[in-house]
Amino acid sequence: MKIKTRIMSLKSKAAIATGDGAFIIDTTEVSSPQPDEVLVRIRAAGLCHTDHDSLRWGKSIVMGHEGAGVVEQVGNQVDALAPGDKVILNWATPCMQCYQCQEGNQHICENHSPVAAGANGHTPGHAHLEGTQWQGKPIERSFNIGTLSEYTLVKASACVKMDGDIPMSSASIISCGVMTGYGSVVNSARLTAGSSSVVLGTGGVGLNVIQGCRISGASKIIAIDINPQRLEMAKVFGATHTILADKNDLGLMQASEEVKKLTSGRGADYAFECTAISALGAAPLAMIRNAGTAVQVSGIEEEITIDMRLFEWDKLYINPLYGKCRPQLDFPKLESLYHKGELKLDEMITRTYQLEDLQQAFDDMLSGKNAKGVIVFD
Repeated sequence: MKIKTRIMSLKSKAAIATGDGAFIIDTTEVSSPQPDEVLVRIRAAGLCHTDHDSLRWGKSIVMGHEGAGVVEQVGNQVDALAPGDKVILNWATPCMQCYQCQEGNQHICENHSPVAAGANGHTPGHAHLEGTQWQGKPIERSFNIGTLSEYTLVKASACVKMDGDIPMSSASIISCGVMTGYGSVVNSARLTAGSSSVVLGTGGVGLNVIQGCRISGASKIIAIDINPQRLEMAKVFGATHTILADKNDLGLMQASEEVKKLTSGRGADYAFECTAISALGAAPLAMIRNAGTAVQVSGIEEEITIDMRLFEWDKLYINPLYGKCRPQLDFPKLESLYHKGELKLDEMITRTYQLEDLQQAFDDMLSGKNAKGVIVFD
C-alpha cells in the first residue's frame, strides 16, 4: 500500500511575470495537492520565446512551461506516481474523457488545454488556481504548470514518468520545443523516408524539426535562416544544405528559388515554418512542389494576407499544435531515441543558468546565441 504524506504548504522561489513586460524573482506559497494533483520539485526548466512573451500577457503569472523534476507528494487519488519518481511535465494536459481526447487529440483537450477552446468555444479553466499563492492571493501558473519555480502543483496527467537516465536539463526541453518540432514532422506531416524538406528558422523548434526530418529518413534537409551561427547549429542536428536568407527578401521568395535549384526545379516535398514571423506565414508554400505539404509550426496567431497562387496546385497547408502530442506515448519514444543516440538533447543545451540569471538567459535567447537555454535548480 502506498503511503501518501501531506504537506500543508511550502515556500517556493519563482520567476513571476508582472504583466507589464517585466518579471521579478520572489517567493510563492504552494499548497498540498488536491486528490488528482502532484507536487513536483523542479530540477530544470527549458526556455523558449513563449516564456518571454508571457511577460506581456497583462497579468501576474508564475512563468515557465517546459520542465522536469522529482515528485514530492501525490494526491490521494493518484496511483501511477509516487514520491521520488522523476517526471517530465507536459503543458497540454489531457483529461482522456472529452471528445478531442477520445479522438486521439490529447494536445487539444477540451477540458484542460490552456490554449485550445472547448467544444462550445469556451476556454478551459485553470487548474486549482488557489494552489499557488503570491502576496496572499492566488496566482496562475503558466500553461497550468509554471516550471520557473522551485516547486509546482500540477494535474497528475501533466506528468510523464521518466524510465531512463536522462540529465534533468536535457529532459526538461522535451516537453515543448523538442516535442513540437519532432512531432510536427512525425505525427503531423508524417514525412516519408527519402523525401526532401525545408526548415525556415533554426531556433530551438526548428532544430528539432530538422532532427525529426533526419530521424524520419529525409534525403535532403535544407535549413534557412538569417543568422549564420544558427545555420552552423543546423548542420550539427542534421541539415544537409543551408541557405543564408536576406532580411529584405520578402516572403523568402529569393530563398525559394535556391530551394528549387536544390530540388530538381520543382520544390521540396515538405516545408516547415518555424520563425513565428507573420510575414513568413505563407513562405513554406513557396518552397514546396505541387502536391507538397507546408507546415506552420511556430503558431502564428495574426491576420496575414496570402497570395492564393501559392497554393497551386494541390498543395496542402497544415497548422498543428504541439506536434499532435500524446504525452504518455510520445515522451517515452523521445527518451528511447535519445538513448539510441538518434535524438540529440544534451547537444542542444548551449548554456544553463540559475533562476537569478533569467534576464541573461532571455538576452542570450533573443540574440540567437543559444540553441536552447535551461534554468537549473540546486
